Amino acid sequence: MRALIQRVSEAQVSVAGTVVGKIGAGLVVLLGIRRGDTCTDAGYLAGKVVRLRVFSDEEGKMNKSLLDVAGELLIVSQFTLYGDTRKGNRPSYSEAERPEIANVLYENFVNACRKSGCAVATGVFQAHMQLKLVNDGPVTLLCVSESDMV
Repeated sequence: MRALIQRVSEAQVSVAGTVVGKIGAGLVVLLGIRRGDTCTDAGYLAGKVVRLRVFSDEEGKMNKSLLDVAGELLIVSQFTLYGDTRKGNRPSYSEAERPEIANVLYENFVNACRKSGCAVATGVFQAHMQLKLVNDGPVTLLCVSESDMV
C-alpha cells in the first residue's frame, strides 16, 4: 500500500463538477492499493500518516503531526500509484488490486484515520475526480506499508 502525501493549506475534490470532499489545513493522501495488501497494511499506513511529523513547531522545525495540529485529511483513491512504467510508454497496472478488494481496504484505511480522531473527507472510489490543492511548503512524501518494503 502506498500513500502519496502532500501538506496543504486547503484542498478539495470534485466529481462531475460537484465538490464531494473539502479540507482546510492538513494532508491530502493519494492512496494506492496493491494486490496482496491487507487490513494490517491499511492500519499501519493510517497510523503512519496521522503521526507523520511534517508540521512546524514553535521553532519552525517539522516536528508536529496532523494529530498535534488538529489538521484535516482528504483521502483519494489512486490506483495509478502502482503503474509500472519500466517497459514501453503505456503504464501497466497489473500490481494494482482489483476494485472490489481495493475498495474494502480503502474504506478500512479511511476508517482507521477517522478512529484516530482526525477530520476526514474523501473522494469517490473509482470515480473520475478533479483535485485542487494548495501544497504548503511544498511538502510531498511517499509512505509505504510494511508489505510494500520487501
